[in-house]
Amino acid sequence: MKIKNTEIKIVQGDITEIKADAIVNAANNQLSMGGGVAGAIRRKGGKVIEEEAVKKGPIKIGEAVSTKAGTLSAKYVIHAATMGLDHKTDENKIRVSCASALKEAKKLGVSSVVFPALGCGVGHFPEAGAAKIMAQEIYRHIREDATSLKEIIICLYDKNACDIFQKNVLGYLEHIVNVLQWGPFVTVDIIIEFEGGIVLIERSNPPYGWAIPGGFLDYNESVEDCAAREAKEETSLDVYDLKQMHTYSKPGRDPRFQTVTVVFTAKAKGIAKAADDAANLKVFKPEEAVKLNLAFDHKEIIKNYIQLEEH
Repeated sequence: MKIKNTEIKIVQGDITEIKADAIVNAANNQLSMGGGVAGAIRRKGGKVIEEEAVKKGPIKIGEAVSTKAGTLSAKYVIHAATMGLDHKTDENKIRVSCASALKEAKKLGVSSVVFPALGCGVGHFPEAGAAKIMAQEIYRHIREDATSLKEIIICLYDKNACDIFQKNVLGYLEHIVNVLQWGPFVTVDIIIEFEGGIVLIERSNPPYGWAIPGGFLDYNESVEDCAAREAKEETSLDVYDLKQMHTYSKPGRDPRFQTVTVVFTAKAKGIAKAADDAANLKVFKPEEAVKLNLAFDHKEIIKNYIQLEEH
C-alpha cells in the first residue's frame, strides 16, 4: 500500500537478498553481530560490517547507527538496538528503535529500506504485537517527517510470519488511512462503576497494560454512542447514566498517535466479560487501580476521578 509518496511492502524471503538502499539489523546495543538477522548479515556481507559497527558502540537501547554494507547489494546497514546482550526487549524498545532506524534512513537520504521483524527473533516478542508497533512508527514517520523514503519493506523469513505481518501492518495501516483518516484522533474512555469498583481491561494490543475501556470515535458517531459501543465491545456490559468527566488532549498522552479523549463515568448492568481487543478484565477499587501498570495517561485520569469522588 502507499501512504503519501511511500510504498509499504511485506515480503517473504532472505533479508540479505532484498534489493534496497539500506537494510536494518535488529541489533544489541553493543553492536556485536552473533546469531539471528545480525549473524546472517555478517555472514553475507562480511565481518567488516561488524568491525565498523562495534567501533560506533556501545549505543543506548533504542538508538540506531549506520555502517557500510560490505559485499551486500545494499549501500548501508542501519543497526537499531532493540535489546542488550541479555536479549530482553519490550514494546517501548521496539517502538523507539524502529523510529530511530527510520530517522537514520532519512539522515542517510536513502530511498528504500528493508526491515526484519524487530524483536521477534532472539527477543521472542509476539509477531502480531511487533507488527502493529512497527506499523504505528512507519505511519508516524511518513506523516510527520519529510522522509526521503519511497519504499519501506518488511521482510519475513517464513510464510506464517509473513501472513501475520500482512494482516497487522498492511491491514492496520489501511484501516487508519481509509477509515480513521488523518487525525488528531478522537477517542473516548469510560470509567465504568460496577460491583463496588471500576472496570479495567488488560490490552491485547500495543500499548500494553491495564486500561480504562475505550476506543476511537467512528465517523458519523457521537461520543456518547461511541462510549456505549466501546464499553459493550470490550466489557460486554450495557452502560447507563453516562456523564462526561473531562477531556484530555496533552500531546504525547498516547504513544501511537496524537489523540484527544473524552472521559465518561457510567454505571453498568450485565455480566462483565473481556471481549474485542481486551485480553482480560477485572474490577478494581480505584485506589488499587492507580498502582497498576496503566496504559496511556490512565493513571492520571483515575487519580482525577478519585479526587472528584472525594468532593
